[in-house]
Amino acid sequence: MAERSTAAVDVADNSGDEPLTAKADEATTDGTPEPQDTAGVSARKAGGGREGSRAIPQAPDVHSGHKLAGRYRLEECVTRLDGFSSWRAVDEKLRRAVGVHLLLADHPRARSVLAAARSSALLGDPRFVQVLDAVEEDDLVYVVHEWLPDATELTALLATGPLEAHDAYQLVSQISQAMAAAHREGLAHLRLTPGAVLRSSTGQYRIRGLAVNAALRGITVDRPLRTDTEAIGALLYAALTHRWPYENDAYGLSGLPKGVGLIAPDQVRAGVHRGLSEIAMRALANDGATASRQEQPCTTPDELAKAVAAMPRILPPEPTFTAPPDYQRTTYQQGTYGRPSSRPHHAAQPVMAPPPPLQSRTGRALKWAVSALLIAALGLASWQLAETVLDRDKHSGGPGSTQTNPGGGKADDKQAATEPLAIDSAQEFFPDGSPQNAESVGNTYDKDSTSFWRTKSYYDGPILAPFKKGVGIVYDLGSSRNVSAASIGLRYGGDHTTISLYAADSLAPVGPVSSMQQIATSETSETTAELQAKKPAKTRYVLLWLTAAPRAEGDQYSQAGYKQAITDVSFLGTSP
Repeated sequence: MAERSTAAVDVADNSGDEPLTAKADEATTDGTPEPQDTAGVSARKAGGGREGSRAIPQAPDVHSGHKLAGRYRLEECVTRLDGFSSWRAVDEKLRRAVGVHLLLADHPRARSVLAAARSSALLGDPRFVQVLDAVEEDDLVYVVHEWLPDATELTALLATGPLEAHDAYQLVSQISQAMAAAHREGLAHLRLTPGAVLRSSTGQYRIRGLAVNAALRGITVDRPLRTDTEAIGALLYAALTHRWPYENDAYGLSGLPKGVGLIAPDQVRAGVHRGLSEIAMRALANDGATASRQEQPCTTPDELAKAVAAMPRILPPEPTFTAPPDYQRTTYQQGTYGRPSSRPHHAAQPVMAPPPPLQSRTGRALKWAVSALLIAALGLASWQLAETVLDRDKHSGGPGSTQTNPGGGKADDKQAATEPLAIDSAQEFFPDGSPQNAESVGNTYDKDSTSFWRTKSYYDGPILAPFKKGVGIVYDLGSSRNVSAASIGLRYGGDHTTISLYAADSLAPVGPVSSMQQIATSETSETTAELQAKKPAKTRYVLLWLTAAPRAEGDQYSQAGYKQAITDVSFLGTSP
C-alpha cells in the first residue's frame, strides 16, 4: 500500500488550527495521541516540517482586548501552540469579524509564514478564505484573514453522519477545482483536513489556511500535488462512509479496522454511490483497488477534477411533498351547524317537486301591464336626473371649468417636480464580512467619471451567487427624502449587470437585504443603469445592491473575470 502523507494530520478546531492545549504536539482534542499513518510514522513526521529538538519560542504574550495596528482588537484565543496563537478578532475600522495568526518576529517560521500569507493573498480566488493583511510590526508578525460566522465546518457536518451523494459530489468537485487553480499558481495547502473546509449557507465550499497553516507548523513535503490530492480523497471517503480512511480515529470519525487495509467506500457502507467510491479510491492511490477496477490513480488535483467532471452529474434528491388530507364534506343540518348529531344520519331521499301551476290568460296580461308601468316610471326618473345635472353644470361654468380647493390651489395640480438629491457620505455593505474595495466608495459620487469603485473578479457569472449573494454600497442622503429614481454610471458593459435599490435603516444595516424595502431594480448591458421606482420611497439611507456583473478583461486595477465598477451615482427625488 502506498505511503500516506499529511491527510492524516491531527484534529482541527473551528479556526482551522489545532485546539488550544498544553501539549499540542502530543495530544489532540480528547487527549489521545495524534493519528499515525499506515506506515506507523506520525503524520507530522511524514510532513517533514518540524524543527526536531530546536527550541520553539513561546507564543506572544497578548490578551483579549489587545489591539494590533490600531484597528484589530483581539477577542478570543482559539489556538496556542508551537510558538504561535490564533485569535478571533474585530476589525474596528471596517466593523467586521476577522481571524488573526500571531507569532514573534524572531520565530524561526516567521519569514515563511509572511511569504505564504502574501502569496495566498495574491491568488484572490473566492473559493479560498482570503488573507486580508500580513504584517511585521515591532517584534510581532501577524496574518489577518476572513472570518465566516455563517459557514459550517466539514467536521461539524460529518458529526451527524455521512453526506448525501449530491453533497459529496459537490464537495469533491469544488475542492478539487479550487486546489487545481491554486497549484497552477504554485500554491499548495498540505493540511487539507475537515477543519480546513467550510460550507456556506448557499452550499458553496471554501478552503481556509492555503499555504499558511502548513507554514505555521513548518510542514514541507516532497510531493505537494500528491499530498493535496490524497487529502481530497480522504475528505470524500469520510463524506461517503462516515469513517476515516486510516487505522486511527480522527476528527470525530472511527478509523478502518486494523490490518485490513484500505477498503472501497461502497464496501464499507451500503448505498454508497459507485462512481464516487471509485473517485475516492483513485485519489487515495490504493494500487490494489485501482488495478482491480481498471482505473488509473489520480495524482494531482487537476486530474481529480477532470475525473469528477467526466462522470455523470449527480442531481440533488427530489423534494418530498406530503399529500393533503382527503376533502371532508361538511353536512349542515338545521340546528346543528355541522356538529355531529346524536341520531344516526340517513341519506336524504330525493323528493319530486310539484309541477308549476298553469297561468291563466288574465294573469299574463296583468304581468305585462305592471312591467310597462315600471319601465315608464324608470324612464321619467332618468330624464329628470339628467336635466338636474345639466342645470348644475350650467351654473358652475361647465364640466371644463377649473375648480379650486379650500387652500386656493388647483385641484389637478401635479406633484412637485423631482430634483437631484445630495449625497452626504457612503459606506460599503458586505454582510458576509468580505469587502470589495471599501476605500474607494467616495469615487462613486465625487462627480469625476474617471474615478470608480470596483468589485473583485469572479470566475463564474454573470450572477455572483453562490460565491457572493451580492455587493453593494449604502448612501446617506443627510435626511429623509422621497427617492424615486437613480442613474448609475458603470465601467464595464457586455453581459447584463443587475442593480437594485433598497431603503436601509442606517449606513451599516444589520438585517438581510431580503428584509429591506425594494425601491427599484434594473438589468442592463450598457454602461449606464437607469432605475425608476413605481412609487417613491421615503428613506435617508439607500442601498445600491449589485447581484450580477459582466465578463471583463483584466486591466491595471484587477484580473480578468466577472466584475463591475461604478463611476457615478446620482439619485432623484423630493423632500418629504
